[in-house]
Amino acid sequence: MRIVSLCPSLTELVFDLGRGDDLVGVTKFCVHPAAGVAAIEKVGGTKNPRVDRIAALRPDIVLLNEEENRREDAEALGARSIDCHVSFPRTAADTAAMVRSIGEAIRAGPRAEDIAREIEVRAARVREATRDRKPVRFAYLIWREPIMVAGRDTFISDLLGLAGGVNVFVGDDERSDRYPTLTVEDLRAADPDAVLLSTEPFPFGEAHADELSAATAIPRRRFHVVDGELLSWHGSRTPRGIEYAAQLLDEIRDLVEPGDD
Repeated sequence: MRIVSLCPSLTELVFDLGRGDDLVGVTKFCVHPAAGVAAIEKVGGTKNPRVDRIAALRPDIVLLNEEENRREDAEALGARSIDCHVSFPRTAADTAAMVRSIGEAIRAGPRAEDIAREIEVRAARVREATRDRKPVRFAYLIWREPIMVAGRDTFISDLLGLAGGVNVFVGDDERSDRYPTLTVEDLRAADPDAVLLSTEPFPFGEAHADELSAATAIPRRRFHVVDGELLSWHGSRTPRGIEYAAQLLDEIRDLVEPGDD
């Protein structure tokens, strides 16, 4: 079988499903596993894949993600009679379903079922373990200038929600942006228990935490640089992401001082 993956987390999933040797094309952003992807042809980026080159590789299937990839590229591939599998998981449950679907599509059903069940088991365990824990009101920043956060109906928000997180930028309006742009004043007014600074897509670091604390007057102890891959990559990394989210919020609860309650 010949597979092209246009989404980094799906590339990793293909390897973890035991089908890495079937990959004939990936994006330049597909970095895991490093040794495995090094030898595979790069067919552009997630937003600008080289459609003609992908067609020349004669793939049996191209894996895309609706959020990472563009509709017009999927349509261009489809116009060349190339089979495309397009997924868009917004929750851990969606991710388990996606893993099963991709496993069936690339003939790796049994291993896909193992991963999907692990997602479901860990999600249920974390949800139950944190049911009576203090909620953690969080803001999750993905970009610096302008400030952008993960909002409603996002995989990130769901994963942290399993562990008792409450996204302060999820509104009641279903039409609101999934990744809203904010001002420093918006962040200050929301007054979250924790400001989570993701290492991707913008590579936040401790210096940015210092900068934002000074700009917002939110105490520095509430800022945390977090692993963006574990909290935003949906697929075989999700079981670890669920556990990481739970551990992260537990550590944040332990840091909350009486005056912060």
